[in-house]
Amino acid sequence: MAFRGQYEHSLDSKDRLTVPAKFREALAEGVVLSKGPDTCLWMMTEQAFQEMEDQYIKPHSPFGGDARKLRRLFNSSADEGELDSAGRVRIPGHLIESAGLNGACAVIGAGDYIEIWGDQAWQKEKQRLDGEFSEIAEGLSGAPQ
Repeated sequence: MAFRGQYEHSLDSKDRLTVPAKFREALAEGVVLSKGPDTCLWMMTEQAFQEMEDQYIKPHSPFGGDARKLRRLFNSSADEGELDSAGRVRIPGHLIESAGLNGACAVIGAGDYIEIWGDQAWQKEKQRLDGEFSEIAEGLSGAPQ
């Protein structure tokens, strides 16, 4: 399943986030939450997490400093969890802190994974992306500039 769309949810008093209903079936077997490279969290299936690690992290030699740092960052921030009967997932405190979450959140479909942003941080990022959309598309098109 490709995760698409943007949704507004909030952390409850027990640090749980309600996952959008249309994503729940794909995440029914469990989720992995991790720090993303931006000021957000990534949520994905365990299989997608493993595939990401296999494709982008494992090919790099652990003898290289940057490869070791990326392995540490990627795996040490990861936490496995499950959706409860109400479709909520508990977000560990260290991940809440790293993404600056405190109440209102934006849950963003990003294809193979989901991003969880603090609402204000997402509004700033969305505004920035909207302003750069054509530049980004052109830069990734492969067409000569």
